[in-house]
Amino acid sequence: MIGSARQDARLAEVRFLTVAEVATLMRVSKMTVYRLVHSGELSAVRVGRSFRVPEQAVQEYLRGAFSEQ
Repeated sequence: MIGSARQDARLAEVRFLTVAEVATLMRVSKMTVYRLVHSGELSAVRVGRSFRVPEQAVQEYLRGAFSEQ
């Protein structure tokens, strides 16, 4: 039960971004974000007909993009 409470607390701290917010943050088009999500390069959760991207996933993607240079 304690482990479950910790997991719930961590999930409550996750901040999800819309595709439009990710596009603005990364300074790319929404279509580019959709391509990254569909290719699996950027993690996302489907909510109904739209996607939500964990903020941590965006940070990890950008960190990986900068380390490849």
